[in-house]
Amino acid sequence: MTSTSPRPEDFLELLQRARRGRLKLYVGFAAGVGKTFRMLEEAHALRARGVDIVLGFIEPHGRPDTVALVQGLEAVPRRVIEHRGVTVDDMDVDAILARRPNIAIIDELPHTNAPGSRNRKRYQDVLELLGAGINVIAALNVQHLEGLRDVIERVTGAVIRETVPDRFLAEADQVVNIDLSVEDLLERFKAGKIYAQDKVAWALAHFFQEKHLSTLRELALREVAGALETSHERAEARSADNRASSTHSRVLVCLSSLPTDGGQLLRRGSRMAGRLNTDWYALYVEVPGESPERIDSEAQRHLHENIELARELGAEVQRLKAADPVAAILDFARSHNVGDIVIGRSRRGGWRDLLARTIPMRIVREAEGFDVHVVSVDGGTEP
Repeated sequence: MTSTSPRPEDFLELLQRARRGRLKLYVGFAAGVGKTFRMLEEAHALRARGVDIVLGFIEPHGRPDTVALVQGLEAVPRRVIEHRGVTVDDMDVDAILARRPNIAIIDELPHTNAPGSRNRKRYQDVLELLGAGINVIAALNVQHLEGLRDVIERVTGAVIRETVPDRFLAEADQVVNIDLSVEDLLERFKAGKIYAQDKVAWALAHFFQEKHLSTLRELALREVAGALETSHERAEARSADNRASSTHSRVLVCLSSLPTDGGQLLRRGSRMAGRLNTDWYALYVEVPGESPERIDSEAQRHLHENIELARELGAEVQRLKAADPVAAILDFARSHNVGDIVIGRSRRGGWRDLLARTIPMRIVREAEGFDVHVVSVDGGTEP
């Protein structure tokens, strides 16, 4: 059922050497492949070995086999929140920190936390637990990787609203791909073992089409293989006392205030940095015509959203002022050990491209010593 399945004792050996908490991820290509089930099986195996392990947050979705595995495991009580007359419960990070187990099992990583929570996303809660020295075993589906969002939406037609940065997967200490044939998954689905029967017909006609699931399965296999390779490289760097991210050149994503899809550029940069196991920057150069008193409210909102997304994806955001944005971009790249520059493709084209007067074409022409990635984005124009 799994293409890569380390033993529970392998994870224990990692924990014994760790100061910061270690992260193990179960990755699947769709709901129902068995991620939560496998996490709970491992929790029982570790508990039988005397490990102090708790359920930080588990969502069985009413599946009988999963519900049965919750029994016999300690669960940290959830936090109850009232918001605008609605009562919801969510994972209680403070309670887990106070309980301080050796390992916490946490499901539904891409979840957006209830209003008023300390962290906006559950994966950020996990980062906090790891920083406090608590080890975490968690799960997510491949379609929730931010860098794949554009691909998944284009292939399936589904809108992906909850995501985690690709870097989160790349930095996991162990990754397990929970694999299942598309035929077996569809059989389980039709039998009502994943969703309630009243939701089956609609889902089969939309997200759970065979062609969609086949694509997702291929993506999951590829992403996990890449994460395992990155994890191996990071382990070698640690053993040599020389982290790879300190020597690899950085990635630079160039942001604009124009209504282009900066999210596509940022996701591309995040994935590239994850593949290279390096840090990355999101750079916005403010030209005189885009000063705060001259830029319109829509452009300001667009820029703010992109900056927030860049920070969420793990970028270091930089803002500069310059009359010539190309010169500022290249000066920044040279002084910050940048090797790859990501920029959106100009939509104007025509004679301006032929004369290399657009910003992307000027960067291609003048960026000697850099790898320049000119990305086609949906809609908008570039100057």
